[in-house]
Amino acid sequence: MIRAGYRQVRHVLRRGKSSCSDASMRVLGIESSCDDTAAAVVTGDGRILSETNRHQYSVHEAHGGIVPGLAADQHLRNIPEVVRDTLAHANLTIHDIDAIAVTRGPGMPGGLTVGLAAAKTLACVHNKPLIGVHHMEAHALMARMTHTVNFPFVCLLASGGHTLTVAVHGVNEHTLIGSTRDDSVGEAFDKVARELNIPWINAQHGGGPGAALEALALEGDAARFAMPVPMDKTDSARSPDFSFSGLKTHVRRLREAAGFNIQDRQDRADVAAAFQTTAVRHLAKKTALAIVRARDILGTQPQTLVVSGGVACNQAVRAGLEALAMQHKMALVCPPPQLCTDKGVMIAWAGIERLRCGLLDPYSIDFIQRWPLDQLKHMRDRSE
Repeated sequence: MIRAGYRQVRHVLRRGKSSCSDASMRVLGIESSCDDTAAAVVTGDGRILSETNRHQYSVHEAHGGIVPGLAADQHLRNIPEVVRDTLAHANLTIHDIDAIAVTRGPGMPGGLTVGLAAAKTLACVHNKPLIGVHHMEAHALMARMTHTVNFPFVCLLASGGHTLTVAVHGVNEHTLIGSTRDDSVGEAFDKVARELNIPWINAQHGGGPGAALEALALEGDAARFAMPVPMDKTDSARSPDFSFSGLKTHVRRLREAAGFNIQDRQDRADVAAAFQTTAVRHLAKKTALAIVRARDILGTQPQTLVVSGGVACNQAVRAGLEALAMQHKMALVCPPPQLCTDKGVMIAWAGIERLRCGLLDPYSIDFIQRWPLDQLKHMRDRSE
């Protein structure tokens, strides 16, 4: 199967003048790693022919967070229509698709299984190349679809499930610099929103508890409730790793403190603002350390700081990291907010990047629940 796939790739790439300029490639991307069932068709020159997203906010809000079993059930219900609608809106059939890309991991096993089963079946039945995509590599490469970003670059990946800094050498090759020791920044935003009883925002783009906290923080005074910046002590200040569990605990304790009333909107807004400001300071400090380390890893001064993942939608995060990039004379590149969250678009684009490198997968691949990004290249080396 893999040899047939390589022949198909050569055929697809030869349709254009070169593999790097072939705008005619059309890749279907399928994403189901968490609570969004998503699909998109993207071309080799970065045009989004169509995309479909089915959110599950109404299913999970009552539980205060994502319930894996419920999420998997929703994926199973949604994915046939999501794929059908995506192709229909692009005015295409599966025969017009050059390859199928799908999230292989990391993520929730139930959701990954549903997406993989759909993608593998479509690819096998219709004899299309299959590309298993690392969810975090897809976030890292997303900026290359919307901006001119050359390798190598430094990337902060900040989402509900992950917070890490990496040196991106190229497609399939990443060096991990720092990662969270406990909660991700997105998870911390979500849990603090729950602690403060902030209703979720139910929106097609930019919804959920984290977005609700950001909106409330705009009304708050960040200076009213001082919060310690995590890992700012002598023994941990030089580490590029992140930690957000302490901030979450601090907010929980504030609920019981004198002078704070959970029923008072202004009190909740002030705590939300203080938390967000402190979280941004922590992200910026640790990313600054990562930039310095990346110089040694890459052997050159990186020119670009890419920030991607759902938390990159947050305007306070963007502002803090814009200032950091300017200090280091780097360009800050963030995908548009609507492309920072989990989308079929990012999976399709990562599929295009990997397709151009001949990085295909057999129809027998399985999901990988925990998948360190820096293991991608070593997995490929072992398979060749």
